[in-house]
Amino acid sequence: MPSFDDYFNFMQIKENFSLKKLNTFGIDVKAKYFAELNSLEEIKEIMQSSYVKEYPFLLLGGGSNILFTKDFEGIVLKINTKGKEITAVDEDFVYLKVQAGENWENFVDYCVMNNWSGIENLALIPGAVGTCPVQNIGAYGVEVKECIEKVEVLNIADGKITEMDNESCQFGYRNSIFKQQAKNKYIILSVSFKLAKKPVLITHYGDILKELEMMMLEPGLATISNAIKNIRRRKLPDPAVTGNAGSFFKNPLVSKEKYEELLKEFPKIRAFPSENNYKLAAGWLIEKSGWKGKSLGNAAVHHKQALVLINKGGATGSEILSLAKAVQHAVLNMFGVELEMEVNLV
Repeated sequence: MPSFDDYFNFMQIKENFSLKKLNTFGIDVKAKYFAELNSLEEIKEIMQSSYVKEYPFLLLGGGSNILFTKDFEGIVLKINTKGKEITAVDEDFVYLKVQAGENWENFVDYCVMNNWSGIENLALIPGAVGTCPVQNIGAYGVEVKECIEKVEVLNIADGKITEMDNESCQFGYRNSIFKQQAKNKYIILSVSFKLAKKPVLITHYGDILKELEMMMLEPGLATISNAIKNIRRRKLPDPAVTGNAGSFFKNPLVSKEKYEELLKEFPKIRAFPSENNYKLAAGWLIEKSGWKGKSLGNAAVHHKQALVLINKGGATGSEILSLAKAVQHAVLNMFGVELEMEVNLV
């Protein structure tokens, strides 16, 4: 057990700390140790401590894309660094460096308010700025990789701070190097964005135009952002009220041949062209397999959006995982398509 002789001047290490309020599923698990890191100095110091050297560690951002299935027998580190800095401005773009602990929703609102374009379609996605590159978050025709210039990271092995450009991050569909070969090798300290001063509006995806018509408003950064918020609030449960992590599964990619095969049997199947493949609507697959609105213990598939799994109250992570596996099995059995979980399991 780490000695409290190496206790830190900057932070307090808490023992047997409940993570219920720090994950959007509201799963009641405990961390053996927990620390909230509010500065680069604290991050550097904790990474050199016996807590990290002797125990497993977990970096926690907004807790919005994680499913705890058991207590964490190590130290959970919540990155809470704050700050936004304009690093450069030219005729067409503004460049910002944003600390990892900044709230993502608030950052989107900040950019919209300043008429900086690029991430307005990513409104109302819960989480922190530092976790957005990990998942390459996306919604309504936009992925965050399109606006990320570079990511500042601390190498856990040697403590060195470097910057990774967009290409080095190896972004993919809800994926990046930070989820693959670089997993647990870096701490993301900040993300640098390149945002357009002359807005390029993306309104073709989903129900954006229909929502704008209902609002009787012309497309603009603020109106698009508000339209997307309205749509998300109608379709998705509020994590503050009903535990969930948003979209639980990725929309599966299939070949053109597989799509055409499915189209013959299911003429109303929802799909979108994606380069040389087709992206199937996972929510549609789940609904047609009979799981929309169904429960397994205290876990359930949301009655409005089948892509979302919810905690009805008192659910364990294992219950939600069992439900997810049952949904995967049903979709595979009916369509021959594998659903991949978008959330991270712990």
